[in-house]
Amino acid sequence: MSAAAVVCNGQGHFLSHHSASSTETLFLTYMMSQTALTSNQKPINRPIVLASIDRSMSKPSASSVDRKSGFCSETRTFRSLRPPVLLPPDALPLSFTSYAFSLLPSPLPSNPALLDAATAASLSYPDLLARVRSLSYSLADRLALSKGDVALVLSPSTVHLPVLYLSLLSLGVVFCPANPVSTPAEISHQCRLVAPVSVAFATSSAAPKLPPHLKSVIILDSPQFHSLLLASDHERPAASSSTTAGGESGVLQSDAAAIQFSSGTTGRIKAAAVPHRAFIAMAAAFHQYAPRRPAAEVTLLAAPMFHSLGLAAVCGGLVLGRTTVVMESPGFAKMLRAAAKHRATTLLAAPPVVVAMARSEEVDKYDLGALEAVSTGGAPVPEEVARRFMARFPGVQLRQGYGSTEGGGIATMISNEECSHLRSVGRLGNVEAKLVDVKTGKALSVGQQGELYVRGPAVMIGYVGDYQANESTFDSEGWLKTGDLCYFDNEGYLYIVDRLKELIKYKAYQVPPAELEHLLHSIPDVLDAVVVPYPQEDVGQIPLAFVVRKPGSNLSEAKIMDYVAKQVAPYKKIRKVLFINSIPKSATGKTLRRELATRALGGSRL
Repeated sequence: MSAAAVVCNGQGHFLSHHSASSTETLFLTYMMSQTALTSNQKPINRPIVLASIDRSMSKPSASSVDRKSGFCSETRTFRSLRPPVLLPPDALPLSFTSYAFSLLPSPLPSNPALLDAATAASLSYPDLLARVRSLSYSLADRLALSKGDVALVLSPSTVHLPVLYLSLLSLGVVFCPANPVSTPAEISHQCRLVAPVSVAFATSSAAPKLPPHLKSVIILDSPQFHSLLLASDHERPAASSSTTAGGESGVLQSDAAAIQFSSGTTGRIKAAAVPHRAFIAMAAAFHQYAPRRPAAEVTLLAAPMFHSLGLAAVCGGLVLGRTTVVMESPGFAKMLRAAAKHRATTLLAAPPVVVAMARSEEVDKYDLGALEAVSTGGAPVPEEVARRFMARFPGVQLRQGYGSTEGGGIATMISNEECSHLRSVGRLGNVEAKLVDVKTGKALSVGQQGELYVRGPAVMIGYVGDYQANESTFDSEGWLKTGDLCYFDNEGYLYIVDRLKELIKYKAYQVPPAELEHLLHSIPDVLDAVVVPYPQEDVGQIPLAFVVRKPGSNLSEAKIMDYVAKQVAPYKKIRKVLFINSIPKSATGKTLRRELATRALGGSRL
């Protein structure tokens, strides 16, 4: 009997347009055995408002959609120009873990699933499935974790972290990844946002930062966790190794899978609840669009797994049967060394890494001949930097993408032709979008700038326990407001103009910092630059540039302001320049603009 037929016994049907592999049969059969372990199920601890709003994409007539731009005249929205992503029926009980493993080929790939960049320790695909099975049982049996519990995870990226994530997801436990370099005060605040936390998983170095009131803490680099990870078959009751199918564990696709912290660099931190359906949609898109040659594909993950960029990359690599090389600690030289040592074909990293690769002499010390693509997201790569990168690596695709914790993957680049649109972040994926005039609320068309709204299967459920934030983030039709000023060209490419909150208000004008930053990056002696608003009583705000010069450069404030002034309208001129040794950025590559603005106001040492 096929896995699809097994699931049909309890649920009616499984995946449309999908035939099950023997891998799926084995794993789904195991997952059905978790019913007894999760019988005391409970809802997510704190209610999320707006979760009942229908956020499904509209279904206009095909004739109303322009085949070149994707603009729909009937709904005044933009549609994806890619083939539709095939998803399981949304009413089908299904965890992301079950779905992800159902996509693996049979027999399982012979290449490693996960590989430690520093030690070369690896985890094969059979070992990955076995350890997820063991840990899932241990978490339910020994720790009594079940659907609706919240697990805080405080750890750098390791080969065992995906095992933990997948195990928690298989039980319906909501995992909550946090940055291990956060301060104790920040972690305490995060715990309050998602309270009550049922269990915390942390490394021995990060555990002292946890609030003392947490009753259950598992140290990830301890014998205790190792024993959970390697629970042997004889420890499990017979019922846990054979039963019927994958949905009866009670996990629904609409259930929260993860709570990710968002907006820490641009405003007060919020806890975004992301459903299993969002992860399933992401995996389905990877599986449908990506090329099939797993044994030859090695992805070096230089983005942390507590961030949506790193999390999406590791999940995508696993469902495609590729090898993902994991870096536990950051560092540009470490990354280059790992890319050369492990013959990485794809590098996934934040935009500052792309800037460094385009400019640093350190690159010349390493053989990156196997590299075929660099994928990046989190912030736009300046056009001049992209050109320098492509000139230095002529055979390497620079794939820019655009998404968010709240909205999932919104746009991306796939082909060489798409990657040639340097200022764009790609074309829409499995999502519907519209552009809204920020003053009138009117839906806009091709070439017009407005705030980008999105909706689709990868959009979050909402912010946990934050009614005000949900009210301001979603409209009455379930559209997620991204806060980004954007436009589409007549070929369906999306362009990010700037964050609406970051626009500089000079007199009656709005000045986008990104435009000025593009110009600054085109100056040969500029290594990095950021433009922030600086208050000035007579005009409101002026553009202030923080600039990192090349070592030994005598580039002056006057030369910079004159260079920019010749290329922009008078109201966009940079009117103040401060030189700085480095631009402060988060672990995921986002510029800490508020920190720079505060420094400028306070006159603190740069």
